[in-house]
Amino acid sequence: MSESDASVVKVKKGIEAKWLILTAVMLGAFMGPIDASIVNTVLPDITGYFKTDISIAQWVPTIYLLTISCLILFYGRLGDMVGYKKIFLTGLASFVVASILCGTSQTIWMLIGFRGIQGLAAGLLMAVGYAIITAAFPPFERGRAMGIYAVSIAAGLGLGPTLGGLITQYTSWHYVFFINVPIGVAALIWGARVIPRSTTKPGQRLDVPGALTALVFLTSLLLYANQGETWGWASPRSLALVGIAVVFGALFYWIERTSPQPMLNLALFKNRRFSFASVSTLLSFVALYAIVFLTPFYLLFVLHFTILKVGLALIASPLATMFVAPLSGAMSDRFGTRVFAVLGMCIAAIGLFLMSGLTATDNVWAVVWRLFVIGLGLGMFQSPNNSEIMGSVPPWHLGIASGIIAAMRNVGMVLGIAIAGAVLYNLAPFTASAQPGSFTPSEMQEFLRGLHWAFIASAGVAGISAFTSLLVAGQQKLPTEGGGPPFPGPGAPPSK
Repeated sequence: MSESDASVVKVKKGIEAKWLILTAVMLGAFMGPIDASIVNTVLPDITGYFKTDISIAQWVPTIYLLTISCLILFYGRLGDMVGYKKIFLTGLASFVVASILCGTSQTIWMLIGFRGIQGLAAGLLMAVGYAIITAAFPPFERGRAMGIYAVSIAAGLGLGPTLGGLITQYTSWHYVFFINVPIGVAALIWGARVIPRSTTKPGQRLDVPGALTALVFLTSLLLYANQGETWGWASPRSLALVGIAVVFGALFYWIERTSPQPMLNLALFKNRRFSFASVSTLLSFVALYAIVFLTPFYLLFVLHFTILKVGLALIASPLATMFVAPLSGAMSDRFGTRVFAVLGMCIAAIGLFLMSGLTATDNVWAVVWRLFVIGLGLGMFQSPNNSEIMGSVPPWHLGIASGIIAAMRNVGMVLGIAIAGAVLYNLAPFTASAQPGSFTPSEMQEFLRGLHWAFIASAGVAGISAFTSLLVAGQQKLPTEGGGPPFPGPGAPPSK
């Protein structure tokens, strides 16, 4: 074989490798969002099975979101230190085991505890996914890869309610967790084969004080956002959480400023591209999760849908995201990220505003086309924005940058539910304990009014996200030829 032929074979192998790496990450990442959306659908079955109160059963989805979010930054830094593959595969294996434990739980408290462990495992998966992809793809293909990766996230969020409805109708809630096992095992085997191994660099230390203060800060903040409506936003318990969050947030900032090897290098936020794009991610998920939280209320209470029909209707938004995200990501590689991120969030804001116009006489198609518009906007936004974040950091910080994206996403989910719920319950307080079909005509009007203003508030959040996306610098086109960086080893920047 000639030298030129050998080089062609090498290039082909490189091209195949990066796409195989992407499929492995997508297969593993699919399980996190599907489990975030599927359990709410079967929660009534879980409540009845264990003969418990809904206020206790609600901790099954709540603890999952909380434990995912509270250690994600720590996982991202750990990935930079010990290698992304090790973190990702550990998360996969732990997720499979935790899913089995959840499905075989004998009491509601066992299920809540195992669900928390499952959230910790999902955090490992989410924390380094973007880092693995960014390291595998050259800059001129990063947006395209992010767009294709977004398909797995959207598919998980979209299929969750539908699968939950099918499982509720034909089997039992246990299979919500058991379906993770074959997917997780396949992802574990495939990921072990194709994801490159990173070499550990000496001299790296874990910032334990930073990790602990971040854990307390995030847990307190998210618990307040999640339970504030139930406990009372100004109740002693809630205010104590706010005080703890403020104290430990300040401690975390001081530790990270003074640590020689901080868990989160605050200098990253001096980069305008990174900081504004990260804020845009947070706000986009605040807006998105208003849809996830509010729309089932409308479909159940106003249109009187079954759980299965609710799940089928909710597919519209992630289906649109799955369609447009790869196209938007690929186009952003050629024309820059900012225009697509701004336009996408403007479209999402319009869709959310249109949702506020739903009435008691509308049909399912009035909901579906509005959800489709929102999904188009979010799909147009997410891939370019994630590409902007990952492209704005040096290779030795890919893990923590990936962790920040995941943290912003999950904190946005919790805040989105909190904000939408606060608006709805303040204007229609009876909704918190209402049952489908129980509204009087006057209550229906109050409910629709609460829904109207909750969607408008979410549209405003999406509009702010569009503005912060506009402030992101770096509109220049990325190079369209030449290779990207090699898959980096974890750890500190190379010595000069």
